Amino acid sequence: MANYFAGLDIGSTMTKVVIFSDRLETSLIGPTGAEHRKLANRVMEEALNQAGLRFEDLTYVVATGYGRINVPFADRQVTEITCHAKGIYSLLPTVKTIVDIGGQDSKGIKIQDGKVNNFVMNDKCAAGTGRFLEVIADSLGIPLAKLGEISLSAEKPAEISSTCTVFAEHEVTNQLVNGESVANLIAGVHLSVATRVYSLIRKLKIEPDVAITGGGAKNIGLVKALEEKFGYPILVPPEPLITGALGAALIGKDVYEKYAREGQTPTRCGRGLEEARFFS
Repeated sequence: MANYFAGLDIGSTMTKVVIFSDRLETSLIGPTGAEHRKLANRVMEEALNQAGLRFEDLTYVVATGYGRINVPFADRQVTEITCHAKGIYSLLPTVKTIVDIGGQDSKGIKIQDGKVNNFVMNDKCAAGTGRFLEVIADSLGIPLAKLGEISLSAEKPAEISSTCTVFAEHEVTNQLVNGESVANLIAGVHLSVATRVYSLIRKLKIEPDVAITGGGAKNIGLVKALEEKFGYPILVPPEPLITGALGAALIGKDVYEKYAREGQTPTRCGRGLEEARFFS
């Protein structure tokens, strides 16, 4: 009988679920709402339905991310730093430096053999995060997903001197009025973000291979700007949004197997679907 391990990553803007046995069974990505507890129940139910499983089929559940404490059925909570390291190592084992650009923060993580050596985080300012790019996209009337593609046609990145999101938005608007091209402006914004991220992560003494995770990894223009600043090619996992959830599921698998080797059973949280109100 197969064992199934679930990882649930509740980030500030996106929530991700992975169900893993000896391979990835299913994954699910959706927006994070205000009520994390209800959200956790809903997305887990959707992932289980997608995989053709019941909650009782899960061997162990690990929650991570910003909202991990609000997952009533999780057997363990683990920081997203540890989970990203575990998830990336399983996908790209040569990676030593992780750049994670999320909706509300950016992180740098140094790893060795899947373990965290050191990390840095920017969670005090929107500059250098997905939120910064979202604000600029809105001000230009361009879908966030199109920024990367448009920036590749830039002749020369515009200079964006403001590091504050509000002032940068005004600066972009003023340059647009004065005739600067949209592509040059977006390339300049990407360079501004890359400069902020590089300034943060170089404190870790960057080593290749370098990988990027989070929503920022889906922006080809931002990845290009980061490569120019870092001086290294940057690896992008197949689905960069789920590395934390994947790592959480793999940690659950490790916990179970450790106990199994010792002839024991890991302690479960004791909360099931009924208490989580999965079913009426």
